[in-house]
Amino acid sequence: MSSNHKHIAMRVHGKVQGVFFRASTQEKAEALGLTGFVQNEDDGTVYLEAEGDETALRKLEQWVHEGPKNARVERVDVKTLKELKGFDGFEQRR
Repeated sequence: MSSNHKHIAMRVHGKVQGVFFRASTQEKAEALGLTGFVQNEDDGTVYLEAEGDETALRKLEQWVHEGPKNARVERVDVKTLKELKGFDGFEQRR
């Protein structure tokens, strides 16, 4: 893995469940060559972790601020995680 590989976590607040947010995020992440997962949380947020090229991660982050067309993103909390997990692909969880 190259040194410009990063691992980030994002929590997305707003109207982000029931609007195909997970499916759209998975599609976008795969198109960018990223790995990780996305899942709905009990508090109504969407949580995702993604790994890959720093430029691709920035593109995903920009996209997440918009989301799919029926989503209404109010805020995105982003943090960089230290260790790489080496995910296989990008999956939707629950």
